[in-house]
Amino acid sequence: MNPARRREIFRRFQAANPHPTTELRYRTPFELLVAVVLSAQATDRSVNAATATLFREFNTPEKIVELGVAGVENCIRSIGLFRTKARNLVALSRILIEEHGAEVPASREALERLPGVGRKTANVVLNTAFGQPTVAVDTHIFRVANRTGLAPGKDVRSVEDKLLKLTPAEFLKDAHHWLILHGRYVCLARKPGCPRCLIRDLCEFKAKTSDV
Repeated sequence: MNPARRREIFRRFQAANPHPTTELRYRTPFELLVAVVLSAQATDRSVNAATATLFREFNTPEKIVELGVAGVENCIRSIGLFRTKARNLVALSRILIEEHGAEVPASREALERLPGVGRKTANVVLNTAFGQPTVAVDTHIFRVANRTGLAPGKDVRSVEDKLLKLTPAEFLKDAHHWLILHGRYVCLARKPGCPRCLIRDLCEFKAKTSDV
């Protein structure tokens, strides 16, 4: 895909949605971190339902540690892998208290040292909470990047590296959100919604769908 076409794709995304953000509900960087950890192999809707209860009383590292693993489990039981996630949330909260003054660090290295936090989770927090130009490649972004020809790659890291390299700088901070939303609601896995796609004429996917 040539640079002019790639720029036009992001220009259209920006025109349609000038201020994109995550669909996870949060008020602080810590709440965002918790929500993203919980979102692994879970839908944003299920995470928002669980955190609505959890965050009502337990929305700081100190309160999560005080609640304990069993208490966190009770609040997030509706989410997959809730036992492992509860252990990770209590452990990462303890580290935040002991090493970071109970604040979420704006450093990839520090974030990735936290239990349950990998590169993708760190990228979401760095981008959404701290405004850093990172791209967290999930299944939606991986599919859209490959299908459209925007940044094809054989694995998530190669797609991430290409997006960071090829996305025009003025669009990079929001690229993550635009691509996730496009994959979640338009460029679907089984049958992409090509007839209602705003970048249909720019996309390099040959087997475009139609209403017919």
